[in-house]
Amino acid sequence: MSAGPAMAEQLPERPLPERLLATATHLFAENGYEHTSVQEIVTAAGVTKGAMYHYFAAKDDLLYEIYHRLLALQTERLERLAGGAGTPEERLHAAVIDVIDTSCAHLDGLTVFFRSMHLLPEEKRRAVRAERRRYHERFRSLVEEGQREGTFHPDVPADLAVNFLFGAVHQISTWWHPDGALDARDIGAYYVGLFLDGLRRTGGRAFTGGMPERC
Repeated sequence: MSAGPAMAEQLPERPLPERLLATATHLFAENGYEHTSVQEIVTAAGVTKGAMYHYFAAKDDLLYEIYHRLLALQTERLERLAGGAGTPEERLHAAVIDVIDTSCAHLDGLTVFFRSMHLLPEEKRRAVRAERRRYHERFRSLVEEGQREGTFHPDVPADLAVNFLFGAVHQISTWWHPDGALDARDIGAYYVGLFLDGLRRTGGRAFTGGMPERC
């Protein structure tokens, strides 16, 4: 693969597991998990198969680790924001902006998750679902806190609201590009407005400005 040497040159200072994960993430996002071989990964990373198998027993270990690390990062940040200062609405606003920012910053990882997590062995799929459920439940707790406080309408099912948000977040990888008309901050502003406007007891605010013609 022609990208191999160039990719290896770009990652020389990273520890070997990080180099392998970065390379695998890029190749899985670009070519698909099923169409990327272990040999292509190690060639692009500039290592041997033996070196890879020292850290990852199989290709699906790489696939699991890609999403596990992204979710662990987002969960750690969510816990900090959710437990911080501010009203439930302010903390939920910050949490939505953060999940958009981190998803856009790790677009290849988000793409791999959206396309390929169903290809994991059942045990690893269960682990991913459990991690994701805990993350969504923390988001839901912020919605419920705002409902108890009276800021958010109590008739909006918190689970439905959170699933609506993350359904939209997961779709970012299918249409957004960093060089498009919208940057991550734009997406965050629109998404958080749509999400919170749907939750507020008193109705939504009018958006200012219009959507760009293309993304």
